[in-house]
Amino acid sequence: MVIYIHIPFCIRKCYYCDFLSGPSDKETIDKYVKALINEIEYHGGKYGRKGVNNSVASIFFGGGTPSILEGIYIEEIMNKLKDSFEIEENAEITIECNPGTANEEKLKKYKEIGINRISIGLQSANDEELKSIGRIHTYDDFLEVYSKAREVGFDNINIDLMSALPNQTLDSYKNTLCKVIGLGPEHISAYSLILEEGTCLYETIENLEREGKSTGLPDEDTERNMYYETKRILEENGYYRYEISNYAKKGYECRHNVAYWKREDYIGVGIGAASCMDGVRMKNISDIQEYIHIEEKPNSCEEEAETEVLTKEDKMAEFMFLGLRMVEGVSVKKFEEEFCEDFNTIYGSITKKHIRDGLLVQNGENIRLTDLGMDVSNMVMSSYILC
Repeated sequence: MVIYIHIPFCIRKCYYCDFLSGPSDKETIDKYVKALINEIEYHGGKYGRKGVNNSVASIFFGGGTPSILEGIYIEEIMNKLKDSFEIEENAEITIECNPGTANEEKLKKYKEIGINRISIGLQSANDEELKSIGRIHTYDDFLEVYSKAREVGFDNINIDLMSALPNQTLDSYKNTLCKVIGLGPEHISAYSLILEEGTCLYETIENLEREGKSTGLPDEDTERNMYYETKRILEENGYYRYEISNYAKKGYECRHNVAYWKREDYIGVGIGAASCMDGVRMKNISDIQEYIHIEEKPNSCEEEAETEVLTKEDKMAEFMFLGLRMVEGVSVKKFEEEFCEDFNTIYGSITKKHIRDGLLVQNGENIRLTDLGMDVSNMVMSSYILC
């Protein structure tokens, strides 16, 4: 089992961000942390030490910007997690950090309370590109945080990068890759910018297009070359691709995300957070003030969450579209053992079509995306949902 803690606060929302996050005041932050602690205690009573006692293999503080909180808040949350759940001795415990909000004091506190993995949102090593997407930090800010994280003892660091940014060139993106590789992080996540409707950047690009002005976005060929260069450069430098957008040195794959892709049970704590336990999916309310009321109504978490019991068909579809995200792909044998169904009867037709089209390859009992399939992975994976 893994646990996700959602911290929805940030100094300023990045222009591309459509996550459930935004600025807030100290009083709201204080009440929200107390509500988080109350929800953790509730889940602990059901699934933790006082419930069925599932052990926890990974904890992930995401956001928003978890590093915006004072270290004492993170410590209080961690203490409640330790009280409520059996956390495995070698559990992976990650916190996301924005270079504009992390400092040495916070990093030392994280290390002291048992956090052992840092995920730093760099996005680009070019300050102009960072400004274009509304990041609050510079590359030098990032270097300082990265250096301090190493100094205080973190030996498992992820760096988030983005390609296809406004006014980004192939050369500037390759320069970012090379600078990051030179630092030697254990893990690199490399995503292409997605313009999400309702975000500041989406509206800006729409207005520029409407006025017939240049958006500054790389053309399709440049974006595709950035994608190919990511794989080439990272793999040449010892980072192997284990998922569509994630690369790691051997042994440093993100255990938390792998748990999602392999459909292990997970608990999400905080506004909008999703859980899936014993085949039941739950999603918390998204309004922060309503969520905070949970603090005043113990044991009401389940009443406040949207609940869906997954059907066998739902689970089979998830097995395929989540498993195919990983480079190793999915096991036909495991599918048949888990669902007591013949794979070819359920998915043989669509799988054979993708194999003929060069999008999937089958080696023995294993089916995975080809390089071409990776290029159109969303289409391939969604076909198993609609099948």
